[in-house]
Amino acid sequence: MDCPSEENMIRMKLDGLSFAKLDFDIPNRNLYVYHEGDVQSIAVALNDLNLGSSLVVSEEGEIASVSSDDSNEKKLLWTVLSINLAFFVIEMIAGFISGSMGLVADSLDMLADAIVYSLSIYAVGHAVSEKKRVVKISGYFQLILAIFGFIEVIRRFLDFEIVPSFQMMITISFFALIGNALCLYLLQKSKSKEAHMQASMIFTSNDVIVNIGVVIAGALVYFTNSKYPDLIVGTIVFGLLAKGAFRILKLSK
Repeated sequence: MDCPSEENMIRMKLDGLSFAKLDFDIPNRNLYVYHEGDVQSIAVALNDLNLGSSLVVSEEGEIASVSSDDSNEKKLLWTVLSINLAFFVIEMIAGFISGSMGLVADSLDMLADAIVYSLSIYAVGHAVSEKKRVVKISGYFQLILAIFGFIEVIRRFLDFEIVPSFQMMITISFFALIGNALCLYLLQKSKSKEAHMQASMIFTSNDVIVNIGVVIAGALVYFTNSKYPDLIVGTIVFGLLAKGAFRILKLSK
C-alpha cells in the first residue's frame, strides 16, 4: 500500500461489505478494518487484490465514531495537483529546449502524479464501476507516457545529438525540487492519518529523489561532457513510470 491508487482500489474492493472504517498504517503495510459480522468475506476480497495480504489478528470491541474534514483534504490535494501540473509544463518545455531527457522524464513523472491526485479527488462520491474505469484509463495513459519515453531515449542513444544543457537541467530540477519539497511540507503539515494522504507523502518523497537525480545527472553532464548521464536518469524514471502503470492496471481488474 505505497501509492494512492492501491489505497483507492482497496476501498473499491471492500465497497458494499459491512465495515465502519479503514485505518491504514502505510509505513508498516498494515490495514485495520473496523467491521461488523464475519471477517472472512473481507479477507477474501483483500486476497483477490494479490497484494500479499494475510489476516494477522481479529479482535472484538466497540467501534468509535470517526469524522474527517474532506473539504480541507480536497483543497490540499488541489494545491498539490496544481504544483505538479505547473512543473510538468515548465519541465517539459525546458526539457525540449535544453535537449535533456532527464527533464522530460521528470516532467512526465509530474504529470503521472497529477493524474493520481486527480483520481483521488474525482473518486470521492462516485460509483465503484466508475472509479475502476478511471483507474484503468489513468494506468493506460501512464503506460503510454512510459513507452513514449523509452522510444525517445533509444532514439537519443542511437543519434549523434548534442550534449544537453547542464545549466538548465540543474536550474529547472532545483526549482522542481523546491516545488516538491513544498508539496511534502503541506502534506505533512496536514497531519492527516488518511491513507491517500500518507501515500501522497510517499509519492512526493520519491519525486524529491528523482529531482535530486536529475540535478546529479546535470553535474555529471558538465564534468563528462557526455549525454549519457542524462539518458540513464531518463531511463530510470521511465522505468518507474512503467512499473507504476502496470501496478495500477493490475489493481483495476
